[in-house]
Amino acid sequence: MSETCTHDCSSCGESCSSRTQEQTSFLEPLNPASTVKKVIGIVSGKGGVGKSLVTSMLAVKMRNKGYKTAILDADITGPSIPKAFGLTNQGIGMTKENLMIPATTATGIEVMSANLLLDNDTDPVIWRGPVIAGAVKQFWQEALWQDVDYMFVDMPPGTGDVPLTVFQSLPVNGIVIVTSPQELVSMIVAKAVNMAEKMNIPIIGLVENMSYLECPDCGKKISVFGESHIDQVAEEHGIPVLARIPIKPEIAGAVDEGTVEYVDSPWMEQAAKAIEDL
Repeated sequence: MSETCTHDCSSCGESCSSRTQEQTSFLEPLNPASTVKKVIGIVSGKGGVGKSLVTSMLAVKMRNKGYKTAILDADITGPSIPKAFGLTNQGIGMTKENLMIPATTATGIEVMSANLLLDNDTDPVIWRGPVIAGAVKQFWQEALWQDVDYMFVDMPPGTGDVPLTVFQSLPVNGIVIVTSPQELVSMIVAKAVNMAEKMNIPIIGLVENMSYLECPDCGKKISVFGESHIDQVAEEHGIPVLARIPIKPEIAGAVDEGTVEYVDSPWMEQAAKAIEDL
């Protein structure tokens, strides 16, 4: 037991001798009307690396394989999933049992996000950590998730309240760590890996975003942000590289236009297969 132990295991990620079987009680049950078979977290040690893009592409890829997919946007203060799918803030419907009805994209992906509850999508969410964590639990427990095969949880960067809440409260089957080619990638990945290991969450693999730019004339791959270090980092931690996403203007354009579910993403095949094989 740590000298700074507060004896409140629900707010702690340490695996110490004072933990008991009661740890399983931290999992928040779904409401009886909902069904979610697998929960996949999309994480990173820092912001701006493209977690929401990877979340969107994985949900679309698995949907294209015939699975029912959903996205729980746990990035409460910086939600971007609705924009990527062209969903507007028209409010969330309610069932007679007072369960929130997730928004549905054009191809049938269910989405719960804070931006769908705001009057204006530019309104800031100025909440403290515990309130934000509580909202994530509500999205899980108080929404009607109908026969979902794979739920993808888009998490905020870092190792704070929300990732801790997701790891402890949701039955996470595995995480995908998103990173970029910069030199500090090793530190970023290490933070995410260490947190997952402390929380006993399986790591499915790494996805490198903004990996390269392909010359439209000769096809040469240009390392815009320097040479990638992802292979060395993956070997160091013993986890696979699942995808390398190129820099393509059409991807950014599709996200801005709300048509991300129509982007062809062959580079995500290995990642989708790894998730399918869980």
